[in-house]
Amino acid sequence: MVTFANRVTQLLGVDVPILQAPMGYIAKPRLVAAVSEAGAMGLVPGSLGVDEVREDIRRTRDLTDKPFGVNLPLAFVKDPAIVDMIVEEGVRFVTTSAGSPTAHTPRLKEAGLTVFHVVPSLRGAQKAIEAGVDGLVVEGSEGAGFKAPREVSSMVLLPLVAAQVGVPIVAAGGIADGRSMAAAFALGAEGVQMGTRMVATEESPVHRNMKDAVVAAAETDTMLINKHNGKQVRVLRTEATAPFEIATAGDPMALLGNIHGLYRDGDLNASLAQLGQVAGRIGAVEPVAEIIRRTVAEFEETLGGLAKRYLEGA
Repeated sequence: MVTFANRVTQLLGVDVPILQAPMGYIAKPRLVAAVSEAGAMGLVPGSLGVDEVREDIRRTRDLTDKPFGVNLPLAFVKDPAIVDMIVEEGVRFVTTSAGSPTAHTPRLKEAGLTVFHVVPSLRGAQKAIEAGVDGLVVEGSEGAGFKAPREVSSMVLLPLVAAQVGVPIVAAGGIADGRSMAAAFALGAEGVQMGTRMVATEESPVHRNMKDAVVAAAETDTMLINKHNGKQVRVLRTEATAPFEIATAGDPMALLGNIHGLYRDGDLNASLAQLGQVAGRIGAVEPVAEIIRRTVAEFEETLGGLAKRYLEGA
């Protein structure tokens, strides 16, 4: 079995440089803890208010003594006091996203935390470096959820950013297994983040209908909507979302008001099912530990297989 010893594992104190995306209402303590227990890095979403995030941190800590972190989606943070709470709770790793990296990085760094910022472009990466972050999560447009107005896929973005910065990079968007992880490393990453793959796990708290939708999805079954409002988001194409695919009016974000109808009750038309294109490569609902174990094994096999296949004398 491959042993990872790079800047991501060293900075985060984990054995495996895989992060679980901090998906709101999905990345609850059982899922986060399962990821950390498997040797990777679970992330608690920080968008749900100070009290709920504090509770999730404490419940996760009850389930695992392994490292886990918190994400701060800056545009959605309801109370700036959450930063002080995270520090007080002894969290050691934070990712920031959806906003300026200058907002809380100085306070977090002053408290001794490791900070990675999520970026969708080279310019965003450069701004994050200037703000003093320790690393980057470089997110391609094929990933789920809110996206930058100007789309860049991981195949282009990863090597572009890697060639221009000196900090460690975690690749996000399109990652579901060891082959895609190996591809990300070849492009300059030292870690990967999985979102859609983690939705379709046994530990994911969402309704089985949502998990089955991931498994059933083709690679063409997601789309970017809400472009006309300047806040585009990648979602599963459903009866409720399809009318917004080429819309130039209307507010699909209103559907977020019934997110529990989707995640808890299993009504795929109740809200926005935020899935990445990689859903088309996911074939089963599985335990987190098995996904991470197989990803690492396939990563090693892929790297070795490429060398044997294409390099003379390897």
